[in-house]
Amino acid sequence: MKKSSSKIYSKKVQIAFKSEEGKNEVLKYYESLVEKNYFSHEEINIDTNYGKTFIMASGKEELPPLILLHGSGMNSVMWIQEMEKYSQCHRVYAVDMPGEPGKSNENQIPFSGDDFTNWLSDVFEALSIEKASIVGISLGAWLGTKFSIKYPQKVNKLVLLCPAGIGPQKKSFLFKSLFYMLLGEKGIDKLYYKINGDKPIPEVMLNYQKLIAKHFNFRREIIPIFSDDELMKLTMPVALFVGGKDVMLYSEKTAKRLESLLDHANINLIHDEGHSLVNQGDEIREFLN
Repeated sequence: MKKSSSKIYSKKVQIAFKSEEGKNEVLKYYESLVEKNYFSHEEINIDTNYGKTFIMASGKEELPPLILLHGSGMNSVMWIQEMEKYSQCHRVYAVDMPGEPGKSNENQIPFSGDDFTNWLSDVFEALSIEKASIVGISLGAWLGTKFSIKYPQKVNKLVLLCPAGIGPQKKSFLFKSLFYMLLGEKGIDKLYYKINGDKPIPEVMLNYQKLIAKHFNFRREIIPIFSDDELMKLTMPVALFVGGKDVMLYSEKTAKRLESLLDHANINLIHDEGHSLVNQGDEIREFLN
């Protein structure tokens, strides 16, 4: 029997959405994107010690499991263009992380301590997964790394897309984002253009990101940096993909640090890409398969 999520936290917890109306708008758009990009999948709700967790699953159940972890300010809809391809060789689980603008519990789990890795361990247990590969982007990559450090026996292969926690964050990004937001609609468009490596985002996704920005309580915590000793516990096969035009993280420092610590890591620095590395599916599948 799972504990009530209210007992997990000792201090006041921030929740994902600013209002119930805003939450409904975001989730309605979420469902419309899944309908427009329909692929054969199941929708699963599981109980964890941190409340309900929503998962989109695809692929035959006898195939090797693959966990997809999205970034902050997003949800599993970001994977819908790739899930069908991943599911040809894997049983794929795109998981809505708690406290993000998706369909899981709204409470934001603190970055410090073991709560986040305990939540993902609950997900593995509820899905009867003993060992899986993990693909994560940004905050999802940080969580994938943190989980793999604590539970290396549960991770087959680890793919990190623009991961937080390995190289430093760019402090200038906060000031740039505030500046662009002051410019109104055109400024916000420009900000997402910058995040995407100076490339336009499909309008349907741009509108969705702006809708989320309107209704989501973005996290203010600094994501902790892993120590050398922690990263050296990543003994499983690891692939890193970072963009040279990432406005949020120092990609070259991330790549150099991981390469210096893990001789077996597959390092990919893609100079003309930004933080939204969602178009590396073929390379990721080659590594996974």
